[in-house]
Amino acid sequence: MSKEKLTGVKGMNDLLPDQSGLWQWVESRVAEVFHQYGYREIRTPIVEPTALFVRGIGEVTDIVEKEMYTFIDSLNGEQLTLRPENTAAVVRSVIEHNLLYDGPKRLWYTGPMFRHERPQRGRYRQFHQFGIEALGLSGPDIDAEQLLMIARLWQALGLTGENAPRLEINSLGQKEERLAHRAALIAHFEKHASALDEDAKRRLHSNPLRILDSKNPAMRPVVESAPLLKDFLGEASQAHFNAVLAILDAHKINTTINPRLVRGLDYYNLTVFEWITDKLGAQGTVCGGGRYDTLIEQMGGKPAPACGFAIGVERLVELIKELAQPQIETGLHAYIVHWGEGSVGPALAVAEQCRGLGLAVQVHFGEGGLKSQMKKADQSGAKFAVLMGDDERIQGVATIKSLRVESGQQTVAMAEVGSVIAGNSPGALGAAQ
Repeated sequence: MSKEKLTGVKGMNDLLPDQSGLWQWVESRVAEVFHQYGYREIRTPIVEPTALFVRGIGEVTDIVEKEMYTFIDSLNGEQLTLRPENTAAVVRSVIEHNLLYDGPKRLWYTGPMFRHERPQRGRYRQFHQFGIEALGLSGPDIDAEQLLMIARLWQALGLTGENAPRLEINSLGQKEERLAHRAALIAHFEKHASALDEDAKRRLHSNPLRILDSKNPAMRPVVESAPLLKDFLGEASQAHFNAVLAILDAHKINTTINPRLVRGLDYYNLTVFEWITDKLGAQGTVCGGGRYDTLIEQMGGKPAPACGFAIGVERLVELIKELAQPQIETGLHAYIVHWGEGSVGPALAVAEQCRGLGLAVQVHFGEGGLKSQMKKADQSGAKFAVLMGDDERIQGVATIKSLRVESGQQTVAMAEVGSVIAGNSPGALGAAQ
């Protein structure tokens, strides 16, 4: 058998213990903000029928054409795909379980997505997203409220002032308006065919709107001179967009209208947006989304409007590490230091007593004197060390010492260790002596 060292798949990364605390901190704050706005969590499988994403995302998209992890189930021959995004999966679940039978739904999700692309900072083959989907609501008010929610989320994560991502927004109008714009785009790009790269030529008649999203600098002049969709918007579409902007303005949300913003998926209409930062290099989009009023019907459900967004967790965590630098605690209340023959039993008894009161406690196992155990206690991030040596055991007591604040220490009966820790902040321990 080969002794070659095994490593993970490139672009699919481990989340190590010294990193997980920040992720958990972010996850808890995101969930709290989503809850404040009345959204409930939904969880869908990471594997779905391939047809779901072909129909939902669109055949002529980078995701479907190049990036999906697709395979044949060897048991029944079914073509399956690791989900590259989650809106289509949420819509599938809503339709399958008839969740709109009693009115609109506000749903949120988190979890891994998969795209086969070249790994780089902030862009991985397995990546994670937080997402929001509001289904059954058609007005501009829900579009605007979702943007207010994202702005509040940046505040909750410490991304304020110049460190907050900036909002770019556009309207894609309705289908007939996009068709008229599409015809004008094709005519424009055909007139400048010699300036198009191969990718643009391939998309010219299948999805010309995506040419506007080209990152090829050589195509910038022809893209910038292309007809603007805003010039094709009808009265209703323009009124919807103006209403969204008015709510954002009333809440002092700084907004940039970007007429070239189209997003990468076929299902969007009316409002689309991205929250962008220049702190992460080329991968600047932290959050993106918009309205997708035809997707539910397109996926086989009864017609119903919808809108939502997704946030890239890896990019968000990178941004927080770069700018906000929160102090992350382990959540450990106490580390039990013990020594002497027969010390493990009483240490475990005190630990279980504390855990019964809802405290997080770690007991030292293995060799080590008082000094080395205290070092490990400090490294654990615990707020308190509980010291249990030979003398303490004989007297039936333990010494509680603060590890985070200079507040002295106190000796209490073993039976009271948990209640003392539960009732004391690190700063109050010394005062209790």
